[in-house]
This record gives sequence, structure tokens and C-alpha cells, in this order.
Amino acid sequence: MLPKDPFVLLSTVNTKLRDEYESLDALCAALDTDRAELEEKLAAVGYTYDPARNAFR
Repeated sequence: MLPKDPFVLLSTVNTKLRDEYESLDALCAALDTDRAELEEKLAAVGYTYDPARNAFR
């Protein structure tokens, strides 16, 4: 389960992307998480997914 707080979520997701998953799609599939919902939550605090860096910036 992913954290509800958007900034804790950002940190958790970026850490998992760096250490465990080669893409956002892989992370979402493994964690059974809706990609659009995740991106929407992080966009609300000013972050978007950068596939070249495999991180939210």
C-alpha cells in the first residue's frame, strides 16, 4: 500500500523507481496501482513523471 500524503508518496515512489522498477508501468503493475491516479496525485503537488530519468520531477 502506498502512502496517502503526497510528499511521502513522492519519496516512496521515486525510491522504488530507482531501486526496484525499470518504469512507472512496472511499478504500477507490481503494486496493483492505477497509473493515472498516481500521476494525478503527484501532479497536484507539482510533479510529473520523466520516463528518461524514471522519476517524478
